[in-house]
Amino acid sequence: MIDRDAIIASAEAVLDREGFSATGMDRLIKAAGVSSRTLYKHVGGRAGLILAALEAREERFFAAVRSDGVEELFRSLAEWVETEGAHGCFFLRALGEAGASDPSIAERVRAHKEATAGLIEACVAKDLGREDALLAAQILVLLEGATHAAVYRGASAVEAAGEAAATLLEAARGGPERAGG
Repeated sequence: MIDRDAIIASAEAVLDREGFSATGMDRLIKAAGVSSRTLYKHVGGRAGLILAALEAREERFFAAVRSDGVEELFRSLAEWVETEGAHGCFFLRALGEAGASDPSIAERVRAHKEATAGLIEACVAKDLGREDALLAAQILVLLEGATHAAVYRGASAVEAAGEAAATLLEAARGGPERAGG
């Protein structure tokens, strides 16, 4: 019996490692270990396979990152980088390499980024006891930047971004600023 999840997992791994533009259907079919007919039957064409890989990645990402506050968010992101590897944001790479040619991919990425922003807004509200849209936007930029900087700096990039986020949170609480800030 063909396992649709296995097909998607193999495609996600290849796309993450080799990129969206550089990976043709022949490579995805070979990685899945199924015939082209079987792959198309289970996930549709290339866009369907990319969308399924994005959905699988999103499900794992939101299961892995914790919303118990900003500190836990960055701690769990560092764990994600250690576990999943650091190739930059899978979603932004999908948008840049495949989203221009397929609006459904661009929409999927947009929805993921909105969900990520919502997660950060919830973390900020939990930490501050109130909403702070500007602070949430600043922390989103730190998170996105850390995801990309982790490609060449590893989890230390995420840790540094987490420390910067903690400094911003402390300032938003009205606490003392760190030396040099």
